[in-house]
Amino acid sequence: MFGSFVRALPLTFLLASSLCQATPSDDLVKAAELNDGRSVLTLLLRGTDPNVPDARGRTALGIALREESDKALTSLLADPRLDVNSANTSGETPLMLAAVTGQLEGVKQLVKKGALVNRAGWTPLHYACSGPDNGVAAWLLKQGADINARSANGTTPLMMAARYGAMDLAGALLKAGADATLVNAQSLSAADFARAAGRDSLLKILDTGSR
Repeated sequence: MFGSFVRALPLTFLLASSLCQATPSDDLVKAAELNDGRSVLTLLLRGTDPNVPDARGRTALGIALREESDKALTSLLADPRLDVNSANTSGETPLMLAAVTGQLEGVKQLVKKGALVNRAGWTPLHYACSGPDNGVAAWLLKQGADINARSANGTTPLMMAARYGAMDLAGALLKAGADATLVNAQSLSAADFARAAGRDSLLKILDTGSR
């Protein structure tokens, strides 16, 4: 009787039901979101590709970094198939996502796995200088990050630090060799970035550094 009922269902309903079923990638991303490292490892060992996005276009690595899911991250990084340099739809690499949230340990693990410290356009250092930092910028510089890297519109890490970063970060970048005389495509300097954010306490050191 049940079989007759199923056969009587409209084809469109059956197709919709099959599409609603979670894929292995959906399960992997969900496990990463919940910081369920054991489930992540189990799914990977079953053959789930860690680089395939879920139905919403999210990857397990990106979600693990966004949610700071350390157990899930450890399981993902252990998989040799993981592409740590794959950018999301916004052009952000996993290292950039870890850097902007100040996840120093995650940054270190990603670089050890092969994540690129330097890239064209926006870089992990730009992102580190836009967030809470937690020592990420200094560590990236020790790994060879370009301190005067320019985004597509000419913005430098120092400019980002001047407007968005921790208050002591701009000074640290200047001591490390950042060039305060550089301007972006809008002819704005790091001092202009600080001024626009009302961070007057940074203006003196930035103006001094530009001389």
